Amino acid sequence: MDADQERVANPFGMDEDCQQCPELCETRSQVVHGYGDVSAEFVVVGAAPGPGADRTGVPFTGDERGEAVLDVLGRLGFTDAPPTATEPDLDNVYLTYLTRCRHPDRAATDEEVRNCEGYLSAELRMINPEIIVPVGERVLSALAYEYTTKPADAFDIAADHATTIRGRGFELVPMRDPAGQSESERTAFLEHFSSLLERDYRQTKGRRSR
Repeated sequence: MDADQERVANPFGMDEDCQQCPELCETRSQVVHGYGDVSAEFVVVGAAPGPGADRTGVPFTGDERGEAVLDVLGRLGFTDAPPTATEPDLDNVYLTYLTRCRHPDRAATDEEVRNCEGYLSAELRMINPEIIVPVGERVLSALAYEYTTKPADAFDIAADHATTIRGRGFELVPMRDPAGQSESERTAFLEHFSSLLERDYRQTKGRRSR
């Protein structure tokens, strides 16, 4: 699987008519695969498309929860686009989800998450990021189980928000769901992530061969 370097929406050409989850096929508007810089050092992972992303086809766009994440990325210098942008220009960051289809009335089942594992693992393998930002408890548990040496129940999004967790080959920096974040929690995340950026990741990834 090779990335289309000129394409920011679904740059790995993943199945846009996936039929693995029958219930989600009935409720989704479209499959929402990853979006952004395929040479990124940073990947942001949400649980599933919200109503905005289901409409736009771009992760973390079109609704209040997604716009809160884009606002944080803008404050950190990953985009000059306003939080309301539906096709933001992104620098050194890639946005994606555990599950690629929206159900308006419930969270994804464990089986639906497993059905999408191949999409996320392929993106992470191809991008090879330095830092992954799991947004919310469900994503933290899934990534912790898959990519750390500790059991998933050893982590808690409230306690681990705006901290760094060592993973296998990269670090996790959990973010509490924007819908439940306080202003102090948002400030804490911005301050912690800004300190990580001082390591100057941006001078290396884009120049190395893949």
